[in-house]
Amino acid sequence: MKLYDRTTLAAIARNTIKKYDPYLLCCEPCAIPIEKITEQFYGLDVEYCHLRKNGLVLGCTVFDSTLLPIWDADECRYGVMRVNGGTIVIEASLLDARKRGRLRFTFAHELAHWLLHKELYAGEGIAAASAIKTSLEVNPVVERQADVLASYLLMPKNQVKRAFYANQDKPNPTLFLSGLFEVSKQAMGIFLQDHNLLHT
Repeated sequence: MKLYDRTTLAAIARNTIKKYDPYLLCCEPCAIPIEKITEQFYGLDVEYCHLRKNGLVLGCTVFDSTLLPIWDADECRYGVMRVNGGTIVIEASLLDARKRGRLRFTFAHELAHWLLHKELYAGEGIAAASAIKTSLEVNPVVERQADVLASYLLMPKNQVKRAFYANQDKPNPTLFLSGLFEVSKQAMGIFLQDHNLLHT
């Protein structure tokens, strides 16, 4: 498994956005169209379903065609769904408009798996799943890499800095920036702290 440092992951994110539309890195800071990048630019299919009864697994990247266990809420039991390789499966509850930031982060996290871990998983007939808590099924290093790349895809460092310095005098700059980039307030707060823009 290849290890990536933050500088490399930031560069991968920047190059990914630049390939899609270089204007996004120099225009007025705005939300990165992660759904379009995922579906239209990389050609990945997206399916929505309930992945687990407890709702903890929010997304899954399928590298090779496989049978994926899913929760059938109507029947109150687990079943299986045939999923083709090159598909991202997202927890259906994230379609709630109030979970927009979480949905976008899940898109970015699963795209990150596709960009970083295809060679690791392809040919194994398995999927890379993102979970809120690390489980025995999840490689914590792989998940951390996907989380960091996802944050850079949604919050390009230079664009966030530009927006922060232009709006730091607002009553709640974290809330403002989370709305501007369409991410959760928590994700933006962590990003700002990690880059020494916001101090607790």
